[in-house]
Amino acid sequence: MTGYRVGTGFDAHRLVAGRPLLLGGIEIPHPHGLAGHSDGDCLAHAICDALLGAAGEGDMGRHFPSSDPKWAGTRSVVFLTEVAHIVTAGGYAVENVDATIIAEAPTLAPHLGAMREALARALGAHPSVLSIKAKSTDGLGAIGRGEGIAAQATALLRPLNPVNP
Repeated sequence: MTGYRVGTGFDAHRLVAGRPLLLGGIEIPHPHGLAGHSDGDCLAHAICDALLGAAGEGDMGRHFPSSDPKWAGTRSVVFLTEVAHIVTAGGYAVENVDATIIAEAPTLAPHLGAMREALARALGAHPSVLSIKAKSTDGLGAIGRGEGIAAQATALLRPLNPVNP
């Protein structure tokens, strides 16, 4: 195995009444939560897809299909822990993850540190390997109207046992 591997991930979910808002592995006070087969945590989902992509392991749908009732209501940090095992089994370690949440509301800046800690725990990594940012669309589009939240992530993996050519 040689070289570093890069992957990207994206996810978005509608905001709906009657669900808690789970984002970045934590619950955030808000009158609406993210719709989804699992807990709808689009930040954790984007990070999962970035890591799986970098490892050459497809996406979340391949490993945790929404057609499987086993995954209904599952906390997304469980998926992240499973993805970390897949990455390690493939001979890689997480070098870093850079992620951005796109949301008009709620204000996420006060929660970014707790998200970073929760996601790092799920990955079995030091929080310093994660960068989590929040941006708004300044009222543009569905996200700007408060209809949903999106997230994107980039992950860098390093080989556990690099081979020199």
